[in-house]
Amino acid sequence: MPKLDAELAAFLNSGLSVIAATRDARLLPEAIRLMALEAVAGEEEMTAFLPDAVSRRMLENVRDNGRIAVVGSDPVDNRSVQVKGRAIDCRPATDLQRPVVDGYRARMARALAQVGVPQPVIFRAAFWPCHAVRFRVEGIFLQTPGPSAGNPFETLSPQGKGPQ
Repeated sequence: MPKLDAELAAFLNSGLSVIAATRDARLLPEAIRLMALEAVAGEEEMTAFLPDAVSRRMLENVRDNGRIAVVGSDPVDNRSVQVKGRAIDCRPATDLQRPVVDGYRARMARALAQVGVPQPVIFRAAFWPCHAVRFRVEGIFLQTPGPSAGNPFETLSPQGKGPQ
């Protein structure tokens, strides 16, 4: 299982624009925008926070087969990474996790404002209550547009800004 190094964890926690995807028993995909991720350096697990208002089918899929993929993209330079894994816990987020969600949402709003998305748009989006889906990382892939997209993730850029 891949472990998240410090730079990758920082990138994933930086307020990226994040989409999560699952699939149902018929292999039909379901995707939603996340309002928060939590990645810890040195860990083999991370947590995706799925807003309850839009995640019913996704939560059903996670409970059915455990598969989840998360793609985070820096809206300024499009550096992107995909993390695939298997859910090990799926439960309503607690009040103790609320600061994680609030902080991530604020960072995402600032990042998206740099490319013209008004911050109030993000703050109006459904985000709470939500479910915390903790998953074991099974694969990490570059998704930055270009010739390396889809390759297994190996390192961050020399500037530490995100995947290359």
